[in-house]
Amino acid sequence: MKQFQLAQINVAKMKGVNINDPMMKEFVDNLDAVNALAEMSEGFVWRLKEENNNATGLDPYQDPTIITNISVWRDVSTLQQFTYRSFHSDFLKRRREWFSVYGKVYMAMWWVPSGEYPTMEQAMERVEYLAKNGPSQYAFSFKNSFLMP
Repeated sequence: MKQFQLAQINVAKMKGVNINDPMMKEFVDNLDAVNALAEMSEGFVWRLKEENNNATGLDPYQDPTIITNISVWRDVSTLQQFTYRSFHSDFLKRRREWFSVYGKVYMAMWWVPSGEYPTMEQAMERVEYLAKNGPSQYAFSFKNSFLMP
């Protein structure tokens, strides 16, 4: 039986003109701590990152105000635990200080075979699919999650 893990993408539109904008300083100053917490969290498997240990320099939307986060977790419950019941939740509650509303869908989750990691293009496709078509096994959210295949 093939095992699966949960992939996720978050897309955020910064209020600053780019990641180096002074208004983004507190957010940026805490990225390493939040990323380290994620990596130490139960259920964490992998995250997309550059040499600087984060993914803020990637620009898949060709817009310096948009940042993305892609990661893989054991399951929905471990991602939910990190997202809403850890130090990360402090920043989630304050997200409007740094980020504007990004469309109607800014996050998507989907199941990937164990040991496989999504590309930026695959992740972008999932969030766009969810925005157009609503939740399904192909792309879903915490509110409408689907069981592992």
